[in-house]
Amino acid sequence: MSELMDRVVEIVCHPQLAGLSTVTEGGLPWVRYVMIEGQDDMTIRCATFINARKVAQIKKNPEVHLTCGVTDLNLRKPYLQIQAVAALTTDQAERAAFWNPGLAQIFKGPDDPSYGLLIILPYRIEYCSPASMNPEVWDVREKAETEAFLRGEQPMMPPLHID
Repeated sequence: MSELMDRVVEIVCHPQLAGLSTVTEGGLPWVRYVMIEGQDDMTIRCATFINARKVAQIKKNPEVHLTCGVTDLNLRKPYLQIQAVAALTTDQAERAAFWNPGLAQIFKGPDDPSYGLLIILPYRIEYCSPASMNPEVWDVREKAETEAFLRGEQPMMPPLHID
């Protein structure tokens, strides 16, 4: 794993509040806060109500944007700008694996029929550091390949590799 990827994983692999932007039916951006958690392979997940507005927007246009990494405005820390595609899953194993006690305030349990997960697959990440005006860029997937996966046209992609 590259040094840049190590720094990206260090930020994204902790549960945190992030700004998630989707595209409305009118083609306009819509941003809301979500709690995300990423994995070493850069798959990012967040819980959602399956009938949420963001789910309908993602079904029409899977392009999303996340901003994450800043948890305290008094600390000048690196943050990430993430371009990705997203899809809803209601797979029982996925929901059970992601479940945590904090979700019990919102859902009745991992079997709650209104509980789903957004699976977010980044294809471009900008690592923005207060020390530099120019972000470091991680761009390792072909967008078409990621979209084909979300449409179910190809099997699960292998882990990301840094060029």
